[in-house]
Amino acid sequence: MNILRIICSPRGRASESYRLSQTVVDQLLAAAPSAAVVDMDATSLPLVDTDYAATLSARQDPTDGRQNRGTLGRSSDLIQSLQDATHIVIATPMHNFTVPASLKTWIDHVVRVRSTFQITARGKEGSLQDRPVYVAISSGGDFGGGADSQPDFLTPYLRHVLGTIGLRNVTFFSVQGTARGADALHEARARAQSEIAAHPFAAGPHPELAAA
Repeated sequence: MNILRIICSPRGRASESYRLSQTVVDQLLAAAPSAAVVDMDATSLPLVDTDYAATLSARQDPTDGRQNRGTLGRSSDLIQSLQDATHIVIATPMHNFTVPASLKTWIDHVVRVRSTFQITARGKEGSLQDRPVYVAISSGGDFGGGADSQPDFLTPYLRHVLGTIGLRNVTFFSVQGTARGADALHEARARAQSEIAAHPFAAGPHPELAAA
């Protein structure tokens, strides 16, 4: 098993989303103790550049060396790490009802025509083999239901954009209401812990992990 974790909070390993993601990683490691964990800090990624934009709008990828320069080369490296992973964990806060800029930048690098998806007569079709993706979300408010719930554009967007490249096995865990004080945070953590404990990976080795 090879676990790729994408860290998206500006607070890094001090963030609530990272803390939640570590609970997920711990469950995966409990099922496969010899698994490798590769962390990638999305907050350090550059925005895509001119060569990248020109390549995506062209009919074919460049063959003159540009494919190894600037963010095209970085994009290829990120796509390779995604292909090498058997399990993906995304640790992300919710910013302004959706994904933070760091996660969107990673998405812009890895959702790449002719590399991770193809344009066909049926529309965009993912090129990656499906594998489990676990998204650990933290948010200052509550989302996803209830009269006082804030809008949630993060989970439907991620489910759709990851599906575009072939990743459809997506599971979300969240710690919500982190800005509501210590008691609310404690309760939110406990709820998330229960959800993670109830997920099949917490029961030990099973077909999904054995196949990896």
